Amino acid sequence: MSLEGQVCIITGGGSGIGRDAALKMAHEGATVVIVGRTESKLESVKSEGSSASGTIGSYILDVADYDAVQNMVADVVEKYGRIDVLVNNAGHSSHNRRITNATPDEVRSVVDSNLIGTFFCTQAVVPSMLEAKSGTIINISSLAAITPGPLAGYAYGAAKAGIINFTEFLNNDLMNTGIRASVIIPGEVATPILDNRPIPPDAEARTKMVGVAETSAAILLIASLPPRTNIPELTIRPTEHRDMVELKD
Repeated sequence: MSLEGQVCIITGGGSGIGRDAALKMAHEGATVVIVGRTESKLESVKSEGSSASGTIGSYILDVADYDAVQNMVADVVEKYGRIDVLVNNAGHSSHNRRITNATPDEVRSVVDSNLIGTFFCTQAVVPSMLEAKSGTIINISSLAAITPGPLAGYAYGAAKAGIINFTEFLNNDLMNTGIRASVIIPGEVATPILDNRPIPPDAEARTKMVGVAETSAAILLIASLPPRTNIPELTIRPTEHRDMVELKD
């Protein structure tokens, strides 16, 4: 199914997976709205996508700000009349990740950006999708949800596990409404978020990880499926498994 003319919101759209998905969707003819907290990153993506057949617009906000999210979605619906796809991609992990050193502010920030933001953005788009009897919600989780450990951190792993649970909830709660929800569970993805690790992986290690392009291609695949079809859960793993260094306090 073509994305020509579809309206797609992508959170965390300023870099990494969100950026690449936005560019791919715009080149497929979609009207893409990217959401993030850093204006310069959003403007850079818009510039990169200026030659696409579709368009890229942006909103600067924190996805854990309920009122800001509601206002953004209302504005998108007013401008374009619909929302066809929501990609809940925003999220980060903390610098401190162990149970003994992660601070309360770090824990709240991780849960807010990954899980609360996914809740709020989904709540905001569902009414218009219900009215249209159509919509695709794509949530980005992580293998850290399935195999938790100090490498990803306890708050990040728990939040990403919540996203898997939430996706299944959506498919049950919204059954036979025309709305479908999918969760993508990638292994380590070579994105700038890796630079925030206490021990950032080196260039060689990053070559063994899942690429941004593969993950965004999975987003495009799910968004492009005919309305009669859904992929509720898709796991993407590196072919070659690298040795993991356990983090130390």
